[in-house]
Amino acid sequence: MRATDLSFIMTISETTRQSFAEHLSLVNAVSSTLLPQITELGQILSNCLKSGSTIFWCGNGGSAADAQHLAAELVGRFQHDRAPLRSIALTTDSSVLTCVANDYSYDDVFSRQISALGSPGDILVVISTSGNSLNVLNSIRAANNIGLITIALLGMDGGIACKHASRSLIIPSHSTARIQELHILVGHIFCELIEETLGFA
Repeated sequence: MRATDLSFIMTISETTRQSFAEHLSLVNAVSSTLLPQITELGQILSNCLKSGSTIFWCGNGGSAADAQHLAAELVGRFQHDRAPLRSIALTTDSSVLTCVANDYSYDDVFSRQISALGSPGDILVVISTSGNSLNVLNSIRAANNIGLITIALLGMDGGIACKHASRSLIIPSHSTARIQELHILVGHIFCELIEETLGFA
């Protein structure tokens, strides 16, 4: 093996090791400081579904994928066979998204749907690493205006969203990748808590 090849492999190995180290450090930080908050949010989400209300999810980019992932875990199943639960990702209807973006603004693609579909007692969960995306902020404002509980899964300093959401959970990192990894972990914990609380576990 050439020295240049060995150097490349060592560089890649260090990148991999560092990524795992950052991830594990953040998992430990979140588990040591945010467990009560995560448990409380899981109970709020469970109570929403138990009452027959709906959880809506939204986000951009990777956070949009997380929104769809978590909505699917509830409509489908997580760990247990059970009745489907009322859960909708606002990121999936391409006709609505492109219609609103074209006729109004991309900043309104989530808020318009919440205004149309949301009811008091429902929950909107927004997922955003920065907490500053205008379409996410507008969705929180729309949800608050019609009486939804708003939960924000955030990172960095929480951005503007943490000032307007009913509840915020801020992952203490400035790395988008690490924040998103913890968001999906927290989302999976929510799903597990929901199944346990509703008696499906």
